[in-house]
Amino acid sequence: MYLQQYAPEPDSLESQDLWVNFGPQHPSMHGVMRLLVRLEGEVVREVVPIIGYLHRALEKIAESRTFPQFIPYTDREDYLGAMNGNLGYVLAVERLLEVEVPRRAALLRVLVAELNRIASHLIWWGTYSLDLGGWTGVTYGFREREGIVDIFQDLCGARLTYSYLRFGGVSRDIRPETIQKIKDFIPFLRKMLGEYRTLLTGNVIFEARTQGIGVISKEEAVNWGLTGPNVRASGVDYDLRRDDPYCLYPEFEFDVPVAVEGDCYARYLCRFEEMYQSLRIVEQVLAKLEPGPIQGKVPRVIKPKAGEVYLRTEAPRGELGVLLVADGSPTPWRLKLRGPSFNAVGAIPRLAQGWKIGDLISIIGSIDIILPDVDR
Repeated sequence: MYLQQYAPEPDSLESQDLWVNFGPQHPSMHGVMRLLVRLEGEVVREVVPIIGYLHRALEKIAESRTFPQFIPYTDREDYLGAMNGNLGYVLAVERLLEVEVPRRAALLRVLVAELNRIASHLIWWGTYSLDLGGWTGVTYGFREREGIVDIFQDLCGARLTYSYLRFGGVSRDIRPETIQKIKDFIPFLRKMLGEYRTLLTGNVIFEARTQGIGVISKEEAVNWGLTGPNVRASGVDYDLRRDDPYCLYPEFEFDVPVAVEGDCYARYLCRFEEMYQSLRIVEQVLAKLEPGPIQGKVPRVIKPKAGEVYLRTEAPRGELGVLLVADGSPTPWRLKLRGPSFNAVGAIPRLAQGWKIGDLISIIGSIDIILPDVDR
């Protein structure tokens, strides 16, 4: 159907165009996505993203689940940033409930959100290295991520989908042994990030594959709805943790990495520098952490009063929006998620047009999409 719609028969034998399928199982797709690509030789003339292979109807499922029952589903929207998915949904429900979160629980939320941001970026860094032919990077990225996964296992007993947050707080307190593990991990990761920089950031082949490739201007990035590192790499100095703050982020000092080139290399640098900034936040959280309750007062049966709320958080891949409509019952009347990867996929035709087929691989990796975040 798609081939007939987008790739009609050429009008003459003189046509040099060739329609090629990328996916839905192509290793450079970063998930189960299909790209229908029109090539003139090796030059990309047109790209048609075809999504939906992972669609699970999460938003519709929410209407038949109680508010607490839906928390595990938020782990699976972006499984590499599950803590951040928990956070966005829980904050939206808490705004409807008008509950107060104890300080220790709020600090723990920031802690796990930033650790998960680093873990997500480590996977992206490693797989991007692999996309461009460097096997060493992916082994390093997964190895360091394992340290964060071990911390999360100590904290909540899970290694990928955590369901750690609760309305009014978190499910478990952090143990002194886990705090020490985090303190030991911070200088180790800083050292390894220095090695990452030596391995890839200044690599002449990597620079040739990314600098000046897939350029998108500041205005276009905003018009396409790009968020997070993808839009900051085009010169938009905007981060929800600072500019529309939530949790306790106003208490922490951190920089927002911004570039102006808008190419694959700029998107790479913004994410790479974000790992350093997240480590800064984690250190400050540990310094502020004091004994106290981890759970506020919430009703035994979660039934927010009728109302509507839209809440945004800065997830690893950009803005995660949660539109929640309650009608006074124990289940949401309507839930709509705004995932950052969806808009990034939509911008691929603009980013890829005019570049070579090998550059398309660089472009897809640079925007850091994850398909469960697209096919909700």
